[in-house]
Amino acid sequence: MEISAEQIRKTLDTVYTAESRRILATLIRLVGDFDIAEDAMHDAFAAAAEKWSVERIPENPRAWLVSAGRFKAIDGMRRKAKYDSSLDNVADTLKAETIDLPAQIDKNIQDDELRLIFTCCHPALSPEARVALTLREVCDLTTEEIAHAFLTTPTTLAQRIVRAKSKIRDAKIPYQVPSPSELPERLNAVLHVIYLVFNEGYSASSGDTLTRADLSGEAIRLGRLVLQLLPNPEVMGLLALMLLQESRRAARANSAGDMILLEDQDRSLWNQEMIKEGIELVEQSLASRNFGSYTIQAAIAAVHSEARSAAETDWKQIVALYDVLLQAEPSPIIELNRAVAVAMSDGYQAGLDIIDAILNRGDLREYHFAHSARAELCRRLGKMEEAKSSFVRALFLTQQEPERRFLEKQMKKLG
Repeated sequence: MEISAEQIRKTLDTVYTAESRRILATLIRLVGDFDIAEDAMHDAFAAAAEKWSVERIPENPRAWLVSAGRFKAIDGMRRKAKYDSSLDNVADTLKAETIDLPAQIDKNIQDDELRLIFTCCHPALSPEARVALTLREVCDLTTEEIAHAFLTTPTTLAQRIVRAKSKIRDAKIPYQVPSPSELPERLNAVLHVIYLVFNEGYSASSGDTLTRADLSGEAIRLGRLVLQLLPNPEVMGLLALMLLQESRRAARANSAGDMILLEDQDRSLWNQEMIKEGIELVEQSLASRNFGSYTIQAAIAAVHSEARSAAETDWKQIVALYDVLLQAEPSPIIELNRAVAVAMSDGYQAGLDIIDAILNRGDLREYHFAHSARAELCRRLGKMEEAKSSFVRALFLTQQEPERRFLEKQMKKLG
């Protein structure tokens, strides 16, 4: 029985949304090239639109599309072989391989997804290239969407992705899951990419909006995927951290898009389902006794999430957690965050002294949050001239419009 074109289109749309990244990951493993695999995958979907209407929708669409993509890749290599004889050899090898596709694809699908993620996040690539390639190949964002999110041009972003693929090919970076001995370092690179994507979505580095929900949503989806494929306490910690921070999104800005500080947020707007899931993940990771900095950060976020109001926040526990975090990952930004917690726990002057020590040794002088935090503590201590000077410096350094408006309002309050 012939199936209508509309039914085929809907089926293919569903399969593409659910399976395209998995199909691409398997084709990259089979053909060993990102671009050839991507072209082959799109050719396979085009062939399905034509053939499924006459034949029927296969029981295993993913396997059918991988098989079709494999043959499309072979055909493409044959056509290009007159310009590059090595492709003819690859095509011969690929054609000679006999595989039980449905069984092999279902068996290897998780490994293929992991291979794709670890390859896109390989330490040999620059951090910017890892982020761009992961968003393009793993998350299927367009170059225009990624360029818009990171305030660059599509041409620049496309060149970054092309260079990353060339680096993978020319350096012969293996398309594989790292060995157990390599896994800790390589997993850190993957988690760092996810964290960078989330941070840009949670607090955009520049532009007209405070947040970018599409990016933070993709980061959380990636975190869930990695946790599903590779259960690990620190993956739990990162996912927990993202969920707990994302739970506050609805309360972080007013209807005009102006930012609202944590202590002034309407906590009834916080997403309790995300908080519950995040806290459960934190507890699981802590119970493993094999956790790292993401889990400690998530534990700090959990303390905030459990407080019914800013006044009820257990600041001493947060300071203690920052002490542990500093031992695990010494960083002036973590010192700054700890200083704010100390100010809330032990008094504004105690926090200000720590921030001044950080700035005096030369750290974070170009970091606007350091100056805005200093300005706020000076304001609360009645040091109005110092507060104004620090607000001016913070305003000069920030590139995000909602933060600029917030700082300008704080300066107006000083008269």
